[in-house]
Amino acid sequence: MVRVKYLSIVFPVLLTLLGTNAQQTKKFFRKDYTYLTTTEAFYKIHTIGRTWSEAKQRCEMEGASLFYAGSDDEANDVISWWNQTQPFFALWVGITDFLVMDVYETIDCRPILEVYSNWGPGEPNNAGGVEDCVQLYRNGNLNDDNCGKKYPFICRKTLESLQWNTECNLPDTDYIYNEALEACYKFHIDPKNWTEAVTVCNAEQSYLAVINSQMEADYLVKLTEDAKKDKVSGLSVTGAVSLGFHNRDGGGWKTIKCSPLEDCGYAEWGNQQPDGGTNDTCGSMFYNGRLNDVACHHKLFYICEHDVRNKTLSEPLDEAFNQYTT
Repeated sequence: MVRVKYLSIVFPVLLTLLGTNAQQTKKFFRKDYTYLTTTEAFYKIHTIGRTWSEAKQRCEMEGASLFYAGSDDEANDVISWWNQTQPFFALWVGITDFLVMDVYETIDCRPILEVYSNWGPGEPNNAGGVEDCVQLYRNGNLNDDNCGKKYPFICRKTLESLQWNTECNLPDTDYIYNEALEACYKFHIDPKNWTEAVTVCNAEQSYLAVINSQMEADYLVKLTEDAKKDKVSGLSVTGAVSLGFHNRDGGGWKTIKCSPLEDCGYAEWGNQQPDGGTNDTCGSMFYNGRLNDVACHHKLFYICEHDVRNKTLSEPLDEAFNQYTT
């Protein structure tokens, strides 16, 4: 009995460690990131311009952070890669003077003098008194600019910081694997409106959850029940979580995978639902598992889902696990 209890505690930890080591050896984080051997980090250039805060948030959604160069060598390597792949002249980096004017620090609170700090001529100059965020030019110079402007940006994930959720085959250890459903789920307790929730799930390489069976509905009810959500503020609607179905085009309720809701295996609406007409065109689930329509701008909890059907462990991991289960 003691051996079984011990394994129940140690095995998940071992699984994560072995999976992390395997991914670090493979030098893989996400398909949309490029690994640079010289810097031992992964990078992604976002070509759609965002404000500085939006850029920082997007990187965090992807499990990375807004890039800044930690050294001259990293700056040179990343700028070389940037110049070979993209044409734009400037991008946001993770440096600001938000805390105190003219005291520039990185997003992880490092003084700028400890990292790459090659300011352009006459910079920083806080032109107009509104320049608190830093951008990098393709020639290597730094410049301060208005944080509300939209520029491309680079997200970075260091190899050293990489962790791997082996059961879910994701670099996000907050996803929980359900063997019976062959899927992983993550309950988000930071309220978002429906489109924001779709964006977050997509950034996590997942999708806003879709219920395909009574078993899955029961599981999401339990997941919701167990979530530490009682003291969270910012909710527009209580007693429901956003899910991946909608009627935003007025053509009938469908899942985010474009299938009619009635064909997905579960279409159990709550009492007298849907009842919102053209005002409530996004989907949610009451805490009891029944479906509900809701206005898309309302902020709710939400659940992301990641399919892992036909998932198999690699042979090296199987061999490592065998010694703890025989």
